[in-house]
Amino acid sequence: MRPDWDQYFMEITAVVAKRSTCLRRQVGAILVKDKHILATGYNGAPKRLAHCAETGCLRQQLGIPSGERHELCRALHAEQNAIIQAANQGVAIEGSTLYCTTAPCSLCAKMLINAGVTRVVFAGAYPDQMAIDFFQQAGVEVEQLEYEING
Repeated sequence: MRPDWDQYFMEITAVVAKRSTCLRRQVGAILVKDKHILATGYNGAPKRLAHCAETGCLRQQLGIPSGERHELCRALHAEQNAIIQAANQGVAIEGSTLYCTTAPCSLCAKMLINAGVTRVVFAGAYPDQMAIDFFQQAGVEVEQLEYEING
C-alpha cells in the first residue's frame, strides 16, 4: 500500500535515526517543506568529538532518567542537528514541518519555534510536557503519528 506523505517522511526519518551514535535512544529528524526534504539530523556527538560508543554515556552512568539533565549529554539532539545542517547549507526552514521519531524536548521546541517551524509530527512520546505546551502557545501544529519505529 502506498504511504501518505506523513508516513512517507516518517519512514525516511526512521532511516535517518539509524545513523545515531547515542547509546540510550536513536532519534532521527527531518525538516520538510512543500514535500521536499530540506535537512536531516540524528542525535550524536558534535563533529570531531568522540562518539558515546567510545566514551560511554555519563547520563547512563549516573542513572539520570530520560528527559532530564540534558546539559550532561555530549550529544546534540536530532532536531538541533537538522537545524544546524540547514543553517550550514543556507537553507531557510521557516514554514517547514519537522518529522521526528521522538517528540522534541523543551530545548528543541524553543529552537524550532524560533526557526519558524510551523508543524511537528512525531512517532514516539518523550517525557517533556513543557515542549508540547510551548508548541501550543506558539501556534505550532503538533501531531503524534501512529507509526512503529523499528531499529
